[in-house]
Amino acid sequence: MSKTIIITGASSGIGFALAEYFGKRGNKVYGLSRKVVSSDYFVSIPTDITEKEQIDNAISEILKTETRIDVLINNAGMGMVGAVEDSSKEDITKLFNLNLIGSVQMMTAVLPKMREQKSGKIVNISSIGSEMGLPFRGFYSASKSALDKVTEAMRYEVYPWNIHVCSLHLGDIKTNIAENRVKTKVSEPYRNVFEKVYALMNSHVGDGTEPLDVAVYVDNLLQKSKWKAHYYFGKFGQKIGVPLKWILPQNTYENLMKKYNKMD
Repeated sequence: MSKTIIITGASSGIGFALAEYFGKRGNKVYGLSRKVVSSDYFVSIPTDITEKEQIDNAISEILKTETRIDVLINNAGMGMVGAVEDSSKEDITKLFNLNLIGSVQMMTAVLPKMREQKSGKIVNISSIGSEMGLPFRGFYSASKSALDKVTEAMRYEVYPWNIHVCSLHLGDIKTNIAENRVKTKVSEPYRNVFEKVYALMNSHVGDGTEPLDVAVYVDNLLQKSKWKAHYYFGKFGQKIGVPLKWILPQNTYENLMKKYNKMD
């Protein structure tokens, strides 16, 4: 059965792949992004999700023609790299405004309609990195981890209306995220080790999973009647980091992460 699906960050990468995938399968898809894009398979609505008024206008526009909102996929987000010491308040605020507050504003915008129809599904695109403080990506990890905790809390709050919420933790996906992430100015004490970690980071993205594979996974997820709070998708070498953190002694895990990131 055709669904009404809203996807944020739909102008490129994972969001565009999701929007085209679900549109091709007969769903009514609305892609929200700051930049309007052309597609035969979804309606592109210019929206900066850090601006609540723009979100409200987009939802109002959608509800002029749709009677339901079945699915929200909170995909919009940005990366940020740099040492904690080198990170500015302005960059940190920009990151959290998009990765956390923007996603929360999207959820609060669709919840009234989902509550009215007594059903709905919300997928918050998170990161495997939200489960650990990644070197030189501490604030990115923190922003996604914060969204995970909001997701967990919301599951308790909205279940009486048959509304399901989950975090989908992705490993590296082959997108242009490297072009869009904020890169702080690196100070001299961190320069050598940062450059090694940064080069490795970009190589992982280049070797990452295809965005279309994410769309197929989300499609399968939407078919489930019951959801867990957290799902993990990506290459085995990245996913395994999550259970290893749970079972290994902390010092052992940190030493393993240092080797993985070529920091020793």
